[in-house]
Amino acid sequence: MPPEVCYRAWTAPLRVARRRSHHPGPDAQRTHTINLSGPDGRDLSVYCYSSELLLRGDALIVQPHINPTTGDTLCWNGEASFPMYPQISIRENDGARLFAALGALPDPALIPTILGKVEGPYALAYFHNGSRRLFFGRDPLGRRSLLMHAPTKQAPYFFLSSASAGERVGYEVAELDTHCFYELDLGALLGATDFICVQRRTGSHCLQAIPARVNRTLPSESERPFVTSLDEIPPQLSSAVDGLISRLDRSVRLRIENIPKNVSLDKGQLAVLFSGGIDSTVITFLAHRHVPLDEPIDLLNVAFENPRKIQVKRQGNVGGMPKRERRALMIAEKDNLAANRSDQEADYLVPDRETGLQQVEELRRLCPERQWNFVEINVPFAEAQVAREEVEAFMWPRRTVMDLSLAMALFFAARGVGQVRDNTSHPYQPYKSPAKVLLNGLGSDELLGGYGRHRAAYKTGGWQGVVDELQLEIDRIPSRNMGRDDRVISSHGKETRHPFLSLDVVAFLAGLPVNFKMDPRLDVGLGDKMLLRLAARKLGLLEASIRKKRAMQFGSHSARMENGTPNAGGELLLK
Repeated sequence: MPPEVCYRAWTAPLRVARRRSHHPGPDAQRTHTINLSGPDGRDLSVYCYSSELLLRGDALIVQPHINPTTGDTLCWNGEASFPMYPQISIRENDGARLFAALGALPDPALIPTILGKVEGPYALAYFHNGSRRLFFGRDPLGRRSLLMHAPTKQAPYFFLSSASAGERVGYEVAELDTHCFYELDLGALLGATDFICVQRRTGSHCLQAIPARVNRTLPSESERPFVTSLDEIPPQLSSAVDGLISRLDRSVRLRIENIPKNVSLDKGQLAVLFSGGIDSTVITFLAHRHVPLDEPIDLLNVAFENPRKIQVKRQGNVGGMPKRERRALMIAEKDNLAANRSDQEADYLVPDRETGLQQVEELRRLCPERQWNFVEINVPFAEAQVAREEVEAFMWPRRTVMDLSLAMALFFAARGVGQVRDNTSHPYQPYKSPAKVLLNGLGSDELLGGYGRHRAAYKTGGWQGVVDELQLEIDRIPSRNMGRDDRVISSHGKETRHPFLSLDVVAFLAGLPVNFKMDPRLDVGLGDKMLLRLAARKLGLLEASIRKKRAMQFGSHSARMENGTPNAGGELLLK
């Protein structure tokens, strides 16, 4: 097996960092040093640092997990379940449970077997003192960040971290691959005079919790679409609709039932990244089923000020705004005046704000007993510019224009500082969401064919092209969004959870025939994410079921922050 990373045996420390929050803490911090000695007086130090966000178990667990008897150490950043231990309680700490399971193994060769059975988002580094080996990796979908610096002569140390401080001369980090676990033999490193390899631990024994493959059964080209409207579920799709609702409902429940309750707060314990689109609305509605009715749910809706549009509104079309953009502005302003909205409100009436306001009203009609805090997070252009350098550091080593657009939206949404009001006749009140857990609808477009590129794939390659594109979507989820999003959101001491990316939901949707999930022959707003639209309609979410896809960076206008004009070339590298 070819080496993945080589480590020259320079006498330098090995460092492991679990998570360094934007504000240190927030619940506990600890540093632990492991000193190892080798022949000829050579020694090596392993520095472990953790900044703990407590979201599992009744008692505060200070990390790293340390066994004073064996010397084993675990840095754990995750929210996981263990199929081999179905009796695990939501009152237990998952990291402590995993640490105990690893410590009970008779042979360190079995460690990857245990790790391969963990389900859920995680990144970890586990030092087994008896064998002097360090095992590390992240979950198969990459939902938690883990960065690695491979030693160079200029920076002769090995470094793992869940967080990023941006581009630095002292090291160069890369996101860790998710297809395997890694192993570093520190004992061999102490006695080496040349290169020591970080080994990939692969094979069926340690790759059990992996995403399912897409069903490659192709419908006949002559087969007519199942769906003509969302008003009626065709018999062929009835079981699939029920299956999606039940699995997604369970996924939401598992991701919110263990949130520690703070009895001193009368505010929400849970928040949703809420655009008003079908994805965020469905998981919000399902969360309502499992959150006590006396607890509010915060709906975080972010909007960025666009100075060019404000200039046009106040001074005319200076510089020649494109006709389509000017027309949209005129319509929005007309609607604002009709609703007696203030100038400041109009400045932030971006597409996601409009759909969010519409959708929260549907939720209030369907669930009148719930207090829905629609948190309007308005980001002035100047404030976004000030935050840019910090956000770029958190998202590093991701560094494209699109990465920045998405990261900016997530950064301000996760901060949760905005304003709320009960209805349009009441004045706004300042509000900061205290929720540490944020639900995110990411994953539905990849699994259910919600992007325009799925239609393009059908045009060029038929159903086979769509199937190939859906498989590609699953394969690249870890490398596209997840690590970056985790680093940005956790900078506020918060955690995002993705109900659509439960391996159970992924397996169910991947296993369905492609034409059960989407049909690119149908109109946008019907054929894209067709199965989810039918499920939303069955849940009573009539308005959400017909809402069309809009990317977060365009819906919030975070993609329009470069000199106040739309960014071209989202894959371009930042300067």
